[in-house]
Amino acid sequence: MAAIETSGLTKRFGSLVAVDRLDLAIDREIFGLLGPNGSGKTTTVKMLTTLLAPTEGDATICGHSVTGNPLAVREQISYVPQDMAVDPKLTGRENVVFFAKVYGVPRPRETADEALAMMDLASRADDPVRTYSGGMRRRLELAQALVHDPEVLFLDEPTIGLDVAGRRRIWEHIIVLKNRGMTVFVTTHYMDEADQACDRIGIIDYGRVVATGNPAALKATVCRDIVSIRADGTFQDELPEGVTFLGRTDDELRFEVDKGEEAGLALSRAFAKAGMTVGSVSVRQPTLDDVFLALVGEQDETDVLLHGAGLPPLAPWQGQCRLDADPACGMAHLRRPCSPDTVHRQLP
Repeated sequence: MAAIETSGLTKRFGSLVAVDRLDLAIDREIFGLLGPNGSGKTTTVKMLTTLLAPTEGDATICGHSVTGNPLAVREQISYVPQDMAVDPKLTGRENVVFFAKVYGVPRPRETADEALAMMDLASRADDPVRTYSGGMRRRLELAQALVHDPEVLFLDEPTIGLDVAGRRRIWEHIIVLKNRGMTVFVTTHYMDEADQACDRIGIIDYGRVVATGNPAALKATVCRDIVSIRADGTFQDELPEGVTFLGRTDDELRFEVDKGEEAGLALSRAFAKAGMTVGSVSVRQPTLDDVFLALVGEQDETDVLLHGAGLPPLAPWQGQCRLDADPACGMAHLRRPCSPDTVHRQLP
């Protein structure tokens, strides 16, 4: 049995479906849940940590049901929320000892010192937390979370607000915990971090997981190589086979291709043959940002506000839009008539 298993896990707030039939199995790995604001990430974490009851479905943590035996679940987990949860007036050691006593750890001070040392905070253990940097405070929270030796660690945006060095150090500690056999469930907005550190990734949009897999597999499956060409002139011939035009920014043309080097050479030759002046050609492999945008698209601010507030869909807009099959748009994120250039996504 996996450390974390979900079956049809669903959460509704009135008419809003925040998490929709989530099915996952996660065990002894770093699993990253990625998604736009209001997509259901934090709601999912709160259900898995027994802070929020599911509307339907269930989840088990180390074999214990979050609905049937929440106390047993809490004994197996630790949860570090997005907002800092340390007392700045206390020292680092006092904060961790307090958590150790709350969990009923037999040797609270000794265990606290071990956790502080694990997070490289032993030399600052007796300093007030108000003197700590943001990265140190986040590591202190990890120390607090480890005092009772949990099987599963939940982290909600663990590196938000930290500088690059602080983010890197947090992930180094998270990877060490995974290598010691801990299951880590993390939400993050930083695609580069997820790409480098997560064993597997789930992408969630409007409460539904639209893709899961390891970063390399997702990039290979969802996206192809990207060729960018700076060129002057007009090209009216057919593109080479397997080449998809993505868009143009100033004098740079972007294409999605199967084999980047070969396609870049073929495109530059085709442009030169058409009388265009080719300035530069660059090829790059897809990133998680490309995967994310391909699956989720760019987030509209109004879309986030409406979905995050749990507002019901607006009445359909009886006007023309780019959805040829459905001129009565009916998109729940519209506050005003759509323009001819509006690109829409239907809410679940």
